[in-house]
Amino acid sequence: MNTPSSQREPIPRVGIETIEPYVPGKSAATGGAKTYKLSSNETPHGPSPKAIAAFQSGAGSLEMYPDGASTKLRQAIANRFGLDANRIVCGTGSDELLHLLATAYIGPGDEGIFTEHGFLVYKIAILAAGGNIVVTPETNYTTDVDAILNRVTARTRLVFIANPNNPTGTYIPFDEVKRLHAGLPPQCILVLDGAYAEYVRRNDYSAGMDLVSNNANVVMTRTFSKIHGLASLRIGWCYAPERVCDALNRIRGPFNVSGPGIDAGIAAMNDIAHVEMSAAHNEKWLEILTREISDFGLKVTPSAANFVLIHFPDSPGKTAAEADAFLSSHGVVLRSVASYGIPRGLRMTIGTEEANRLTVDLLRQFVSR
Repeated sequence: MNTPSSQREPIPRVGIETIEPYVPGKSAATGGAKTYKLSSNETPHGPSPKAIAAFQSGAGSLEMYPDGASTKLRQAIANRFGLDANRIVCGTGSDELLHLLATAYIGPGDEGIFTEHGFLVYKIAILAAGGNIVVTPETNYTTDVDAILNRVTARTRLVFIANPNNPTGTYIPFDEVKRLHAGLPPQCILVLDGAYAEYVRRNDYSAGMDLVSNNANVVMTRTFSKIHGLASLRIGWCYAPERVCDALNRIRGPFNVSGPGIDAGIAAMNDIAHVEMSAAHNEKWLEILTREISDFGLKVTPSAANFVLIHFPDSPGKTAAEADAFLSSHGVVLRSVASYGIPRGLRMTIGTEEANRLTVDLLRQFVSR
């Protein structure tokens, strides 16, 4: 009996091979005596020294499985923010939690919504779960609540909002978040991705903890990868209704956070001074970079996060791709955001003073050459 060629090897479920893999920011420059990586929104200050010490202390017990429930880490998070530890789930970065939410709540024919310049992992998670993506337009690179509400249907199961958004840096006030939630049906979960929440210094902003506390269909996700400087350890957490936590705990890996990661996460969460120092540095340079880059003619989208989105003209010799190549030749690596639907933009992480000043000088050279 002849077997059709399409059945001579295992094939993924329909739709999996149409997913475009996530491509992280570049790490290497093409020139320069030193590389300044400003492409992945990593903190220039590194992790808390206390987190490093806690991580190193775990090296003596690597043969032991970690606590599968991340009990002490969840309690440290709960103590820091005044939350119920039973409503916290930890994951391998917040990316895992986003995927778990899609796996738990989206099936074939169901819909997940995200905005046109939203984090690419949302799209991947929805498609991987077998759902249909619904992309809503933004207004001035900012989440448009009415555009989302106009596209909600009976099949909508998840609405993903990064607030602040990556890669634009924009945010919506908490009143708008509440308005969005009020317009969603009870079977639809509002997912508030707060990866950059610790950097925001706006009086009308909230990461949404109160909204989660008082509702059955809101989840907030957070990460240790940004301001806490533990990106390599892959630690994230979410605050969610108890029934959502139960669903996530049923399908997550039993030991999805490592023992040293748990120890480092606890120390990082408790080192408030380190977080405040990083936030103050970011606030200072966010204002400086936005002003100085704008002064020589490039548009910068107002940001509340730890990066700025820089827009370039579509003129020969002045494009984002040419700017990217020029910067890279001098050791500075920014993030192309063409895959986010912004072909004329580059995203610049706020780095050290040395990295920031060099990048501004190089951009000034590029514009004036």
